[in-house]
Amino acid sequence: MMSNESGAMSEELSRWQNKTEESLNKYLADKNLSYGRLIESMRYSLLAGGKRIRAVMCVKFCQASGGNPEAALAAACAIEMLHSYTLIHDDLPCMDDDYMRRGKPSNHIEFGEYTAVLAGDALQAFAFETLLSSDLPPEAIVKMAQILAEAAGPYGVCGGQYLDLSGEGKTLSLDEVLAIHSLKTSALISAGTRIGVIAGGGTPAQIEAAEQYAQTVGLAFQVRDDVLDCTATEEELGKPIGSDKASGKTTFVSLLGIDGCEEMIRKQTEKAIAAIDGKYVDTDFLVWLARQLAERKS
Repeated sequence: MMSNESGAMSEELSRWQNKTEESLNKYLADKNLSYGRLIESMRYSLLAGGKRIRAVMCVKFCQASGGNPEAALAAACAIEMLHSYTLIHDDLPCMDDDYMRRGKPSNHIEFGEYTAVLAGDALQAFAFETLLSSDLPPEAIVKMAQILAEAAGPYGVCGGQYLDLSGEGKTLSLDEVLAIHSLKTSALISAGTRIGVIAGGGTPAQIEAAEQYAQTVGLAFQVRDDVLDCTATEEELGKPIGSDKASGKTTFVSLLGIDGCEEMIRKQTEKAIAAIDGKYVDTDFLVWLARQLAERKS
């Protein structure tokens, strides 16, 4: 039976997931354009569901830093737009070549390859347009935009994706796999947490703690992904399973085994919780969320 505290936390998670979904649905609503199919393609991936964890972390770190979480909602939506762009491009035939995402055909399967490429490009640009249109103070927006740009580029997801693809068919060390996912997975999660702290008017120490939390949660998240790729079904995940093995990628599972991965998830989750201890107004939700992500089944 779910405890009262856990039930309240689950309701809070659902509340901000729904708020994010409602906000995202208001963007890119005009389809009566000569290039309306491009807009449709963008919305197809942007509104395909997903956990909205990056957005929730953004608004909750804003709140934990003493700010109004609603003030971070536009920034949270921008992060989800950028995340959607990375997923569209990850699935392309020249990248991971996956045909399904979140239980639906991948964008390039549904709309064709050139439309998918352009939808990803446009979502990346629109993420910055959304962030820069926020009502937050200009100096805060500049800091947030710099963080988001770094997470999107060669020092973030693009660098991580390059390392990931160039490592296919090779036996990589644990350090090399860690380097890939510190960029490909953790960088955007870290951007969300730090942007949330800035939106809440937080201190440099709080920004640093948010980054430490995100890096460790992000690592645990990726290790859990690797485990699920070996243990879950395609229906549970909403995407193909075993694709990393088929592509000849070195994963945490291939290096550590399932038991070793479970131990790493546990250790990284505890590091995340320790990183934010005593640093914010209230960390109960963030602690609960880190543990929920560690234990997820999909």
